[in-house]
Amino acid sequence: MSTSRMTVPPLPCGSAEKALPYVLTAGTPGEPIGTRLAANRAEIRTRLREHGAVLLRGFDVGGVDGFAGAVRTLSGEPLDYAERSSPRSTIKGQVYTSTDFPSAEEIFLHNENSYQADWPMTLYFCCLRAPATRGATPLADTRLVCRSIDPAVRDEFVARGWMVVRNFHEGFGVPWQRAFNTDDRDEVSRYCAGSGIEVEWTGPRLRTRARRDAVHRHPGTGELLWFNHVTFFHVTTLAEEVCAGLRELFDETELPTNTYYGDGGRIPDDVVAHLRDCYRAAQRRFDWQRDDVLVVDNMLAAHAREPFTGDRRIAVAMAEPYRAALAAADADPG
Repeated sequence: MSTSRMTVPPLPCGSAEKALPYVLTAGTPGEPIGTRLAANRAEIRTRLREHGAVLLRGFDVGGVDGFAGAVRTLSGEPLDYAERSSPRSTIKGQVYTSTDFPSAEEIFLHNENSYQADWPMTLYFCCLRAPATRGATPLADTRLVCRSIDPAVRDEFVARGWMVVRNFHEGFGVPWQRAFNTDDRDEVSRYCAGSGIEVEWTGPRLRTRARRDAVHRHPGTGELLWFNHVTFFHVTTLAEEVCAGLRELFDETELPTNTYYGDGGRIPDDVVAHLRDCYRAAQRRFDWQRDDVLVVDNMLAAHAREPFTGDRRIAVAMAEPYRAALAAADADPG
């Protein structure tokens, strides 16, 4: 399909396009965040579903412990980071660093763990140290992304789904032992069997394949969403020189990570380029300030990371597991 036939329509204006994120500021500078969350939990949850993300600004968070407490107040216990695809470090408990990735490189828009059978419904970010320049966590409304995709492209994915293939080569990406938090192959196989993931071992090397839906309905609002890792994991979304290097090193089927249609068919590069254009057209950004807390509905808003300078430190937590296999509201995206 030619990219000339796949244009991105202008985003809706006026009331149809809501602020992203919705900003809630402290009544007085340094107001304890726990006090506001306890008093306004219902309002924050409502704004989260309406806008897709809420930025809490000007509050005294109380460090990592206070951040974890804020997660518990709004969402209950934070989750472990499972089936990893990017490097993170544990700060404390279930509070992690944002992706440990070179500061000069962009991390493209994605929804956390949308390649998994289950995923967190709510994400939390806390600015422990703001970057010197850039380093924003841009957001994109997945409802707008879904509506902006060429209908023929979207329908193809609805009909065929999408597939992620991961080849765990030594020295490329997260090792399988870290991805699955175990050194036991049998444990990996058991996890994958329960998560709809095909496993193939070739000597010490692991290959996994997982077929997922590309379009979902939000379980709370019923809205159609573009919720997947099709673009993020596709080899062409990497920096041009990295993409070219990997394609020289590996055959298509051996790439560390790549995406396909759900039946294994190749996704044309120009289709993935069109999807990137749709994400970028919906992207919104803000500059981090110390003690900012960003709450994101993981299905309504994709997130990214800009390149940055300085000692940026963003803490991350995930909460509210969504069990896709048990969710009747998510069964029919058509």
